[in-house]
Amino acid sequence: MAGLNEIRENQGQLVFGLDIGTRSIVGTVGCLSGGKFHVMAQCSREHETRAMLDGQIHDIGKVGESVSAVKKQLEETLNRNLTEVCIAAAGRVLRTVTTRVECSFESEKEITNEDIYTLDTMGVEKAYEEFQKANDTDLRFYCVGYTAMRYYMNGYQIGNLEGHKAKTIATDLIATFLPDDVVDGLYKAVEIAGLHVANLTLEPIAAIQVAIPEKFRMLNMALVDVGAGTSDISITKEGTITAYGMIPVAGDSLTDILVQHCLVDFETAEQIKRQACTEELVEYRDIMGLPQVITAQEVTEILHDAVVDMTHQVGACIRELNGDKPVSAVFVVGGGGMIAGYTEALAKDLGIAKERVAIRGREVMQNIVFELENARMDSLMVTPIGICLSFYEQSNNFIFVEFNDIRIKLYDNGRLSVADAAMQAQFVNEDLFPKRGKALTYTVNEKPRMVRGSQGEAAVIRLNGDPADLHTKISSGDVITVTASTEGEAGSQELGRIPELAEQLHVYVNGNKISLPKTAEVNGVRENEFYQIQEGDVIRVQNCYTVSEVAEFLDVPLGGDLRVNDTPARPDTRVYENFTVSWDMNAGWTFHSEAVPDDAEEEEEKEEEREAQETQEREVQTASGPAEVPAKKEPKAAGREVQVLANGRLVALSGKANYVFVDIFDFIDFDLKDSRGRTIVTLLNGRNADYMEGISDGDSIEIYWEESEKKS
Repeated sequence: MAGLNEIRENQGQLVFGLDIGTRSIVGTVGCLSGGKFHVMAQCSREHETRAMLDGQIHDIGKVGESVSAVKKQLEETLNRNLTEVCIAAAGRVLRTVTTRVECSFESEKEITNEDIYTLDTMGVEKAYEEFQKANDTDLRFYCVGYTAMRYYMNGYQIGNLEGHKAKTIATDLIATFLPDDVVDGLYKAVEIAGLHVANLTLEPIAAIQVAIPEKFRMLNMALVDVGAGTSDISITKEGTITAYGMIPVAGDSLTDILVQHCLVDFETAEQIKRQACTEELVEYRDIMGLPQVITAQEVTEILHDAVVDMTHQVGACIRELNGDKPVSAVFVVGGGGMIAGYTEALAKDLGIAKERVAIRGREVMQNIVFELENARMDSLMVTPIGICLSFYEQSNNFIFVEFNDIRIKLYDNGRLSVADAAMQAQFVNEDLFPKRGKALTYTVNEKPRMVRGSQGEAAVIRLNGDPADLHTKISSGDVITVTASTEGEAGSQELGRIPELAEQLHVYVNGNKISLPKTAEVNGVRENEFYQIQEGDVIRVQNCYTVSEVAEFLDVPLGGDLRVNDTPARPDTRVYENFTVSWDMNAGWTFHSEAVPDDAEEEEEKEEEREAQETQEREVQTASGPAEVPAKKEPKAAGREVQVLANGRLVALSGKANYVFVDIFDFIDFDLKDSRGRTIVTLLNGRNADYMEGISDGDSIEIYWEESEKKS
């Protein structure tokens, strides 16, 4: 596979590089051919206002107008439209991360340029993840440049991986990060001029492309790009770039001093500073309109202290980046470093010979061919040309897409999808996937039930109007619309559809087998089968009818001699599964005295029942554990009757306000002393009962002896 450089070179593509500086904008257009970069056109334009400060755009509109003017002049020179541009960001609020990544293959293979690019991309992504974890500010940062410091093949360091066979490759990589507002301002300014960013790099990375060729990077050197607002610094050692840094002091700070001393506006002071670098006398007019003259020597003396302070800050940054020691040599580029005394002061601060700190310009442009007359080839052109060359070295870019009418920026790793855009736009993750409706929960006979809600519809995703999904690849300028997923309907259930009500109750009425639908109470109220169950409802399925309800269901009147299981009964007597009910259809219903005792008999029976109950409770407590201390007797409450089904027979409990399970022994014929080695089984509604557990109307009770298992 051809290398990335070769692919781009073969296209014959013109590269437009734009150096958007604090004082001026410099545009350069050229192409790579035969191993040399050919400059086809140049143009520079100073800002009419202080639209930029310290390397950061403050007035996007004004900067955009200046970019448009530079672009227009270059297009006229080339007679060609320019649509893409390479730019560089200044190192204001610069952060760096150094990391190492490794890539393994299933078997040994020949390493291609594409493999190296993939490895570098992995390193950038890892550096970004590490930076995000360590970021202690609320600012959002983006990677604006990176340098692979060293490559490794099968664990050993190597200069160039391409063409070698290896099973594992690795790299030590340094990535640089700047805040979103710095990056975003640059993008918006060039977009105003109708340009799309093809590549973004850092100014010191761009400058080093030209100022320090690879053959010199074995030396421990520093490159200082002194602009108007910032001084950007990079360090080389052992054949690679090892660190980047920045101080927010540069040429403009010197111009501000001349403004005060000469009583002129900023533009005039800037002209005085520049002319003093090439002329002995500088003429100007002060704010009063009076003609004035200042010598270059006077300018040098006025700025001396500021230059010393600036170079001291640069020297301190160099030492910090270089492991607390000076470098062997320093190359200086940019207009701010051309002021008289700058290189000498920096050499003195670093403690190295003054000859080893030098301004770099024409002498470092041996591989640059200028295809135009009167080309500018001084240190001011190092960074603009380096920005163009960075296009061939790395593809480090951001793309902009529209997501639900919001413009968002994404770091382009070559594998961006709709899901990445959704995450960057902070689209709620749950709104991408179908949502199930709320579940309905309730209880039936004290057992929990749940009806799940239905599944909703997935999010509807469109890319440039066409159907897409989360994995669809995206590119710059795409328009993405996502309609949030929907929530399904909440769980619902009709009372008549619960399984317990699907069963029927069978009774015999006057010898005929009758099937009765079971009924249910919801929160203590009888409801019909069409009742919609609500969240938290407490449902109790009734397993009995009263005699009068049976008659009502059959739509017949009650008659005389009313009996249940051949026992005299009343209209409110409960009827359970397989009970027999009879009455005389030809006679009116009459009250059975044997079914209900008179008051005197009832009181006497109640007293006997209470005494028997107390005796029984003492026996049960003795068998189960220590007896409780009897509480002080409270006034007796009025008695009431409870009807239960005990061992298949209807039993009426009477004489107490409330009843517990043990009370049943007072109303049935069961000898607790007749155990004969057997175990007593006590069931309430089909489950093991507690002797002191309360019982209610309609409860089903079973009591019997169970043979103990024989030991083998």
